[in-house]
Amino acid sequence: MTLIAIVLATFAGGLLSVLIAASLTLAVLGRVVQHLVSLSTGVLLSTALLNVLPEAFEGHGPDHPEPQVLFATLLAGLLFFFLLEKAELYRHGHHHEHDEHHHHHGFDRHQAGRGGWSVLLGDSIHNFCDGVIIAAAFLADMRLGMVTALAIVAHEIPQEVGDYIVLLNAGFSKGRALFYNALSGAAAVLGGVLGYFVVGAWEPLFPYLLVVAASSFIYVATADLIPQLQLRLSWRATLAQLLWLGAGLAIVLVAGHFLHEGH
Repeated sequence: MTLIAIVLATFAGGLLSVLIAASLTLAVLGRVVQHLVSLSTGVLLSTALLNVLPEAFEGHGPDHPEPQVLFATLLAGLLFFFLLEKAELYRHGHHHEHDEHHHHHGFDRHQAGRGGWSVLLGDSIHNFCDGVIIAAAFLADMRLGMVTALAIVAHEIPQEVGDYIVLLNAGFSKGRALFYNALSGAAAVLGGVLGYFVVGAWEPLFPYLLVVAASSFIYVATADLIPQLQLRLSWRATLAQLLWLGAGLAIVLVAGHFLHEGH
């Protein structure tokens, strides 16, 4: 049952993003992505701070890690994702505007194509990590797994849609961009299945894995998504950002409440 839930959860993010990208025009995608960035920022931060970290810290007993050790793990996780992104293996939305900007100013098409493959490589690694995170969360607690999967799906959609736009700018046809995007999303399923069999045998490591998952969410939200929102906007656009952020928080709170009652 847990393995089925992990496979469904890891499959959902990639499938939803591809379906959304395939059904909307580029102009509409550009507008939708900005709202989804605000929404996923609220979802990621509230999931990490209100669900994942409390679950990691709430254990007791001689075998449970000390809070100082878990905070050190959180710091190490943030530094790890920072270094991984420095190596361009953990790409997120803030690269998209940069790539798209260069395309519109007419740089070399072959160079753009190489950039498209770089995005796919980084996205595959990112999705694989997400799959392992979802597996660890489900193995720790079914309710936590569902909330964690919700957070990952929320940030996968704008990320995958943004990558789809980058691939089009890099010279991929619409069909090829959608196909490779879906193939990249399948890395999450691989990570989830592998995580189920590997992580499940190391239950004492669950608190550390949950903290690493939280560090991933916090890093993506603060280093990649929030900078995209730090623009000089009209008061209406700013209000819209705040409303979408609040909607992300509300989704996590409501989902957590109902899942807790069901659990």
